[in-house]
Amino acid sequence: MRLRRLVWKEFLELRQNPRLFGIVIVAPIIQLTMLGYAATTDVKDVPIVVADGDRSPESRSLIARFDVSRNFTVIDTVTTVADVDGYLQRGRAWVALAIPQGYGAAIHSGTPVALQVVADGSDSNSTTVALGYATSLIGGYAEELTARASAAAGPRPAAIDTRIRIWFNPQLESRFFMIPGVLALLLLLVTANLAAMAIVREKELGTLEQLNVTPLRRWELIVGKLLPYGVIALIDVFLVTAVAVFWFEVPLRGSLTLLIAMSLIYVLCTLALGLFISTVSDTQQQAMMTATFFFLTPMIYLSGFIFPIENMPRVIQYATYLIPLRYFLVIVRGIFLKGIGLELLWPQAAAMAAWGAVVLALAVARSRKTTG
Repeated sequence: MRLRRLVWKEFLELRQNPRLFGIVIVAPIIQLTMLGYAATTDVKDVPIVVADGDRSPESRSLIARFDVSRNFTVIDTVTTVADVDGYLQRGRAWVALAIPQGYGAAIHSGTPVALQVVADGSDSNSTTVALGYATSLIGGYAEELTARASAAAGPRPAAIDTRIRIWFNPQLESRFFMIPGVLALLLLLVTANLAAMAIVREKELGTLEQLNVTPLRRWELIVGKLLPYGVIALIDVFLVTAVAVFWFEVPLRGSLTLLIAMSLIYVLCTLALGLFISTVSDTQQQAMMTATFFFLTPMIYLSGFIFPIENMPRVIQYATYLIPLRYFLVIVRGIFLKGIGLELLWPQAAAMAAWGAVVLALAVARSRKTTG
């Protein structure tokens, strides 16, 4: 009887705390729904750009084979191999197919012809699968040409040689892809959690009310609470970068200065998120659970840190645009592995800055700081 009453008392207290009730009931349902679609290791709809130097019916037939395949999506067709550089550097395409001039004539004359497949090796697992799809498709296409020629009693078609090149990560080392992402993940976990917990701790101790009646302006209070964690984040950037480069031998092909600058913009986003979480939490327990269930876990799974965004359902892909971690992952991997600069990364930087400004404004608007 006593045990039953105690259990019933706990359920009543849980029902009387709607925020905690939402965390333990609503959050798992949301996560299961979203992550059930997003958490997939399947590789499909690989974005591919084609450099068609022949512009013949035969080359268009090969391109059509890629386009109708469920494993590929032809995002553009260009003329020269040099034109595909921007697609691979920006991450718009994972694979590029180069069809040389004279391809159609070689097919009919039986002259051996080489097709070049260039892959972005940043994500070694996805690249390996995508290259397997490409070589299998080209091999099947060559066999079909041979069977068609045999049925028509015509000349044997040319042998098609597939030559593969891998950019940015020729050895397909998985740590080259994961470790720069770990930098982004650590900054998110450390700064958002610490900032939220620090402010909520002031609420629990009652010292926040004392700060509210001091001459401190609202912005001074916010900056004073968040700046120490921004400094910690900057130190973490240097430490993690040093370990990545000198211990794990991850190449830093881009500018360290640009990496620091982009990290500062990203830290603005994570600190703003921590401040926002503190405005919707009354206890450190609530802050920790809100951050984990509603923000950090979905961000990790939907950002492209583990699962490629291109493999997610379209509606989930649209949702990922609301995640700052998505943009910083593109930036940090682009600087480390591709050596690209601000001329290519400015859209991600602008998106992060806008996200941070909006969330910071919302957090400030929700704060209870009064002057007087």
